[in-house]
Amino acid sequence: MSVKNLKNIKQLKKNLRLKYRNIREAMQPAKKRKMDARIRRHLFNLPEYHQADTVFLYISKPIEVDTFEIVKRAWADGKRVAAPVCAVETVQMEFYYITSFHDLEKATFGLLEPKIDSCEMVTDLSHGFCIVPGLSFDAKGYRLGYGMGYYDRFLSRYESVTVGICYTSCIQYELPHGYFDRPVDILVTENYIRRNENKQ
Repeated sequence: MSVKNLKNIKQLKKNLRLKYRNIREAMQPAKKRKMDARIRRHLFNLPEYHQADTVFLYISKPIEVDTFEIVKRAWADGKRVAAPVCAVETVQMEFYYITSFHDLEKATFGLLEPKIDSCEMVTDLSHGFCIVPGLSFDAKGYRLGYGMGYYDRFLSRYESVTVGICYTSCIQYELPHGYFDRPVDILVTENYIRRNENKQ
C-alpha cells in the first residue's frame, strides 16, 4: 500500500470516528437506555452466551452501549466476568476477572479497569464470550475502533466467540479494514442479530 493510500485511509477513519462519535453524543438519554435494553435482550438470548464460562467485556463509557447491566446479569447467571487492562507502554491488553465493581479503578484514558494487584489475570481464552466495542461495525462484522489498536491485538490471539454490540444508526455497509483485521462472529444491534456466516 502506498504512503498516499495509507494517509487517505487514516483520514477516512478519522472522519468516520468523528461522524459516529457525534451520532452517539447526540442521542437522547432515554432513547439510548431503551436501545441498550433491547441490545441486552438480544445478547442474552444467544446460545453462545449461555454456553460460555467467561464473559469478556469492556467497561462502558457514556457514549457506548452500556455494559454495567450486562456485568450484573452475567454474575447472576453464574458466569465469570473479565474486563480489560490496557498497557500503554506495550499497547497490549490483558483481561482480569472481576467479582465486584469495587474491583475497578479509573486508569488508562480515564477508563475503569480491574485492579491488577488484587484481580486474577485470565490465562485461558477458550470457552469465552467476548463483547467487543466499536464506534461502528459494518455488514461483514468489521469494526471501527478508537484508533489505538488494543482490541485488534487482543483479538488476533483470542480463539472463542466474539460479539459486536452497536446501535443501528452506527452501522455502515462497509468499513475500511486491513488484512489482519478480524471481524466479529455475531453483530447485535437494538434491531437485529446478524451472524457472520462468511467469516474466514
